[in-house]
Amino acid sequence: MSSNYTGLGVQLMTTGEKAGSWGTLTNTNWDIIEQIAGGYTTQAVTDGADTDLTVNDGTTGATLAHRIIELTGALTSGRNVTIPIDVQQFYIIKNATSGSQIVTFKYVTGSGGSVAIANGATVLVYATANDGTNPDLVDTGFADGDVTLTGTQTLTNKTLTAAKIVSGGFIADAGGDENLVFTEVGTPVNELRITNAATGSGPILAAISTSATDSNIDLNINPLGTGVLKSGTAAVKIAGRETIWIPAVAMYGSTTNPADAQQVETTALRPDLKVLDFDASTSEFAQFAITFPKQWNLGTITFIPTWSPSNTDTGDCLWSLSGLSVAEGESADVAFSAPQTSLDAGIGTVEDIQMGPESSAITIAGTKADGNQVFFQLERNADDGTDDFTGDARLLGIQLFYTTDAANDA
Repeated sequence: MSSNYTGLGVQLMTTGEKAGSWGTLTNTNWDIIEQIAGGYTTQAVTDGADTDLTVNDGTTGATLAHRIIELTGALTSGRNVTIPIDVQQFYIIKNATSGSQIVTFKYVTGSGGSVAIANGATVLVYATANDGTNPDLVDTGFADGDVTLTGTQTLTNKTLTAAKIVSGGFIADAGGDENLVFTEVGTPVNELRITNAATGSGPILAAISTSATDSNIDLNINPLGTGVLKSGTAAVKIAGRETIWIPAVAMYGSTTNPADAQQVETTALRPDLKVLDFDASTSEFAQFAITFPKQWNLGTITFIPTWSPSNTDTGDCLWSLSGLSVAEGESADVAFSAPQTSLDAGIGTVEDIQMGPESSAITIAGTKADGNQVFFQLERNADDGTDDFTGDARLLGIQLFYTTDAANDA
């Protein structure tokens, strides 16, 4: 009786056969088994035709009887590499062809599953021989680089638990460009949490802390340079510098040396100027009171005067502002703070509107707290030698600048 052969070419000798040849034939079988277990070989893939891998019964060297196969050759289109339908084996196959073409690894006949190997990719596949007519080749999904530290891979349906990205590391977009960059500080305890939401609710971006002492944590979103924080196309209001316009009609002349309230007609049925006239020879005063929004950070304030000259003189007019904050139950009979000034030259034309430079920071006197009544006193320092504007200075109002540290008055 003659020998039989396995699908990968190992000789199965019949008992009593090959007398005197068993040593040589057995050693050949061991060589075949060794290449099946871990052998490496290359296989040229021909452009324009499929490459059929065939068995070498009883001899070594058959490509299909190697564990690791590197496919070579120059391709202009995708090609097939086939194996006989009775082969059972698992392979590590690399598509090292040039030309960026896909090579499909499949059984030589039938409609069973096949494995498409992208150019440059290495795959782990197994041949099942699970059907006499349409056997399947199966891609295990373990491609080269899936578990390496330096490879570039696409992960699909993978769960990452406690994944770590080093400081300066990033998540990239499809083109490999930085999309989300991570940096860190020493001994961090405050973190960012993203929570999804069910129908009808919005997802949550929240600050959290692992510190027992940090119970009130800001969430900082910082535009670059002069950029603004937006929702859609609209800017989002954020805490910072704010302005209140205080018109002259909201002020009153102080009991001592009061400025004089006037209504100046420009031309009939054109704007009338509701002003406070401040004298050129004697310092005069006006006062007003406001309650700041609770968003105010209780810090310093500044002002810009808006006024109109009563003559064509171009001398300097010196304005000053001081403040006093009074809490509920406290006396208002307290001195104002030290004033800060705005020096502005006359514009040279009667009834022109002009605005002085912004003052230095004013530290308001008294107790500063949310809801307090804050009194202000505005002066034209006509007695100061710096003020040499020769006419009445007609105040239309002031811009009052303050800083907020909260998003609303809640």
